[in-house]
Amino acid sequence: MKYGVLTENHLFSKTYSGGKRASARRVVLFILEDRHARLLKKRHPEKKMINRVGISATKKLGSAVKRNRAKRICREAWRQINEEYEIKKGLLVVISCREAIDGAKMQEVKRDLLYAAGKLGIILGREKLPC
Repeated sequence: MKYGVLTENHLFSKTYSGGKRASARRVVLFILEDRHARLLKKRHPEKKMINRVGISATKKLGSAVKRNRAKRICREAWRQINEEYEIKKGLLVVISCREAIDGAKMQEVKRDLLYAAGKLGIILGREKLPC
């Protein structure tokens, strides 16, 4: 399923300050209930609730090449998790990359995201979780 993208700074700030947080070795996952989810549902072509996802990588990670690679890996890991598991809808999700993501494989990041999502309780049908 398609997901919306967070691009506005105020939404990142709201999610950081008012949302729930779960840390893993390579990523930190922040979630907050999206107040505009119902409006976005009406505009969605399939009339479904969606999550809006944003990925942040700070300059602590290194050069732009390393930051972009980290974001690509996180985006793909989240996409696979969305396909394999049923995730609660109507959330603002921010994935923040940590320094340990440098040189990590996508499967490792996926495992960390699954762990953090399980901690936050946003995965429905938890019997399928590998952890």
